[in-house]
Amino acid sequence: MKKDTKIVHAGRDKKWTGQVVSPPVYHASTIIHDTVEDLKYAIKNKNNHVMFYGRRGTPTHFAFREAMTELEGGYDCLVYPSGLAAINAALLSFLSSGDHLLMVDTTYEPTRHLCNKVLKRMGIETTYYDPLIGAGIKNLIKDNTKVIFTESPGSVTMEIQDIPAISKIAKEHDIVLMLDNTWGNLLSFDPYVHGVDISIQAATKYIVGHSDAMLGTITANEKHWSQLYDNSFYMGYTAAPDDINLAMRGIRTIKIRMKQHEQSALKIAKWLSSHEEVDKVLHPALTDCPGHEIWKRDFNGSNGLFSFTLKQGDDNAMTALLDNLKLFKMGYSWGGFESLVMSFYNLKKERELNHWDNYGPLVRLHVGLEDVDDLIADLDQGLEHYKKAL
Repeated sequence: MKKDTKIVHAGRDKKWTGQVVSPPVYHASTIIHDTVEDLKYAIKNKNNHVMFYGRRGTPTHFAFREAMTELEGGYDCLVYPSGLAAINAALLSFLSSGDHLLMVDTTYEPTRHLCNKVLKRMGIETTYYDPLIGAGIKNLIKDNTKVIFTESPGSVTMEIQDIPAISKIAKEHDIVLMLDNTWGNLLSFDPYVHGVDISIQAATKYIVGHSDAMLGTITANEKHWSQLYDNSFYMGYTAAPDDINLAMRGIRTIKIRMKQHEQSALKIAKWLSSHEEVDKVLHPALTDCPGHEIWKRDFNGSNGLFSFTLKQGDDNAMTALLDNLKLFKMGYSWGGFESLVMSFYNLKKERELNHWDNYGPLVRLHVGLEDVDDLIADLDQGLEHYKKAL
């Protein structure tokens, strides 16, 4: 089946749905076992989509896990209460005291805090690397390097990483390659085709798609599945069935939503490229975005999230822009049906390497499902307020 058909049917096996269209929502802690033989069977098969205890999963969880695995790839999937929880689980499942982690310098800010505060306290060393390093990452590997963590595009500045080149190096050194694939969602990037071992998503974003649930997922290849599964449950990770139900609902419409996000964002990105106040538009589908040629080679499309920088400006001018936008609301996260805007990124402070001086005042947009001409008009009047405040 092609991806469009899988999106509609994945996770809808009759063993999960019975005679209804979508898997029912099971609220459960205790699972009752009628006989000792049933209990022994559940204990023996608790890792194999058999109900044993609520934290280990119900048909609601199993159906979603099956759908995610079919759509993203890998051997199996686990579900977490947030994207950050999934990142925590992935790193803590494969790192121990004395190990070395290679972390992309464009990583999502909470991941950076996890490395600099929690992992450091545990005796795990982190080295940040340039997102465009590609095969050059081999020069940063140490004898105790256990994980290479990637995020493509990079958070905020949108650099595309050469995942196949990094994967080749990781495999030569038996290092686990992880990817935060949230931007890639279920459509834009196929992690296992390109050599990833562990793929992480904040399903809060495009999978849920409606800004009304928090959820994270990890799919893993067969080699790393058991270690991820065991450690995730040792740490007590699980997710609420109602949130999983909202994510399953989101999967069914993701293709049509992503098409609109992509088309509208590209139109706005091209409009911004010709605006007199704009310096750079950081959208992977545009030729001057760092890593564009890799995006064209490896990705199947884009979405609604990108950034742009301004030629000049200060906090006063940025405040004038943000305060006067009507349709682009200020708020963290992205991936819902609504348009969002965020600014005040201090790249020189938030990044470890020394090449962020090239970026002027930066604005990140998530382009939602509103009429694209209305969104352009909103940005246009906001940038007029920005200009007047300079």
